[in-house]
Amino acid sequence: MALIGAVALIVIGPEKLPRVARTVGTLLGKAQRYVSEVKAEVNRSMELEELKKMKSTVEDAAKAVEHSVHSTAADFEKEWSSATSGLETATDLSSTLTSYPEYKPPRKNWRLKRGATPNWYKARQGVRTRALSGAARVARYRPQKLN
Repeated sequence: MALIGAVALIVIGPEKLPRVARTVGTLLGKAQRYVSEVKAEVNRSMELEELKKMKSTVEDAAKAVEHSVHSTAADFEKEWSSATSGLETATDLSSTLTSYPEYKPPRKNWRLKRGATPNWYKARQGVRTRALSGAARVARYRPQKLN
């Protein structure tokens, strides 16, 4: 490298050497970038081919599974229909013999919270069933005036 630099200094001259060195450096940089871009493109194309192969194998496997599921389902439906063909009249008879009463929901207001203690017991024991406001509480517990 030193020999090439010395020959370039003699041939080109000291005035033009920095400009030539900059030009050569930019050209080498462009060449290196071009080579790296080509390498990256080749790598991408190879990966794309591998992904296409993998995709085709996965699709083939999925088609095989789908075909086996459909064939198994068809076989099951055939066996089920043959096994239940004699049961249709029996189910009609059993549904007419056993009739269950229609469900009626309980007549409760589910928005109200109710305790397990009955209201008549609470009234007998003196348990408060309603909240009192502050003014009502003061009026209730205010001592009576003695006349």
